[in-house]
Amino acid sequence: MEELANLFHGFSVALMPFNILVMVIGIVLGVIIGVLPGLGGANGVAILLPLTFSMPPTSAIIMLSCIYWGALFGGAITSILFNIPGEPWSVATTFDGYPMAQKGKAGEALTAAFTSSFVGALFAIVMITLVAPLVARFALQFGPAEKFAVYFLAFCSFVGLSKEPPFKTVAAMMAGFALAAVGLDSMTGQLRLTFGYTELLNGFDFLIAVIGLFGIGEILLTMEDGLSFRGGKAKINLRVVLHTWLELPRYWMSSLRSCVIGCWMGITPAGATPASFMSYGIAKRVSKNGKNFGQGEIEGVIAPETAAHAAGTAALLPMLSLGVPGSPTAAVLLGGLLIWGLQPGPMLFVEQKEFVWGLIASMYLGNIVGLVIVLTCVPIFAAILRVPFSIVAPLILVLCAIGAYSVHNSTFDVMLMLGFGVIGYLMKKCNYPMAPLVLAIVLGDKAEEAFRQSLLGSQGSLGVFFSNGLVGSIMVLALVALFWSPINDGFSRLLAARRERPRPAGAE
Repeated sequence: MEELANLFHGFSVALMPFNILVMVIGIVLGVIIGVLPGLGGANGVAILLPLTFSMPPTSAIIMLSCIYWGALFGGAITSILFNIPGEPWSVATTFDGYPMAQKGKAGEALTAAFTSSFVGALFAIVMITLVAPLVARFALQFGPAEKFAVYFLAFCSFVGLSKEPPFKTVAAMMAGFALAAVGLDSMTGQLRLTFGYTELLNGFDFLIAVIGLFGIGEILLTMEDGLSFRGGKAKINLRVVLHTWLELPRYWMSSLRSCVIGCWMGITPAGATPASFMSYGIAKRVSKNGKNFGQGEIEGVIAPETAAHAAGTAALLPMLSLGVPGSPTAAVLLGGLLIWGLQPGPMLFVEQKEFVWGLIASMYLGNIVGLVIVLTCVPIFAAILRVPFSIVAPLILVLCAIGAYSVHNSTFDVMLMLGFGVIGYLMKKCNYPMAPLVLAIVLGDKAEEAFRQSLLGSQGSLGVFFSNGLVGSIMVLALVALFWSPINDGFSRLLAARRERPRPAGAE
């Protein structure tokens, strides 16, 4: 009851006219940031942080958090319309969102993405409101071994639960691990695979790789098929939104599962990107329409978007309750709190109740405002597809080049982007899945660091990954996911043999 009273007081703070205004401005700015590939939520919040220095702390953090929500929403727009992920966690959305847009269902895909994003974030906010102290204590149990186990689970899920050929999945993932190993070794300080290029000291930036693999690769494929001077199909009416809403309740189980996966990955903290990939992979395996995934299945949009937003929102919980940011954007928000003289941690809920609960209340309102804004603009976004591709393609190339250059202000990154574009084109031509490659690039260095830290702490013993119930259960779950196909086949054969076994004479 005390939490509910505090929450109602938080709503009275968040509903002040000035806070509503900064909320709307933050959402709009965030959507723009999410649309621009290469900028990202964390960079956008960092760039716009000085705008809030003259504001009261509560209004400032509301604006910054709404920029974050807007970036989460905006990342799906270019993923669906142009196959260019605006944010790392939007990569999985491209797998079915872009095929839907190609079939003239851009409005349905965008509506499903935005609504699922809202559902995932709302689930995480309710969780933050109700179980913050309990979850914070659970997050403290995660050390290097537990973090590696989570990453290992994500990798094994892709290999074992994917319907792609295992050899091609593992080959793509190994290539991703090799790319993730480039640069300065964080443990020893030695250079690896840089071949004398100082620009590779920090390795390959994920956003540059994604922009090239998806954006440039798709343009090359389209050019090979012949530039279409006609625009695509795009229904421009609000009936599409209402019709899609009527369809979404059919996938309630997938949404609920994705919410749980996202919250868990956001708190641990593994992040929104592996949450979206894992949710997509599990949905593809479990769904009765799994064979249609990758061809424009709406459930393939719902699962990653719900999980990504649940994880992105849940990542704020350890930041507020422990002072440990669960994502890059949460780290930037943590810096903002420190600038305003607020120390995140357990005492923040005691000493700054008005601030904390005003922020939590603004999460509810910010997501509602964000959903209204982006759904209102669905017809406008869908209308972009009516522009002939011969006009859009050069604009996409320029946008990709600007996005790649803005990451480190380096022309070398633009050349890398073009190189990754060729790789993406060749992988699509040879029918190699790009999802495992992208996942390995994103998580490869983090998984390696967690693995080596675990071995250092255990003096080289692999038993550290089964040293307690938490890490052991995650590792066992990962191994089951890895060998799920032979396990499932074995059970099927066992049941079939039992049915075919002849009954003893005289048996009824």
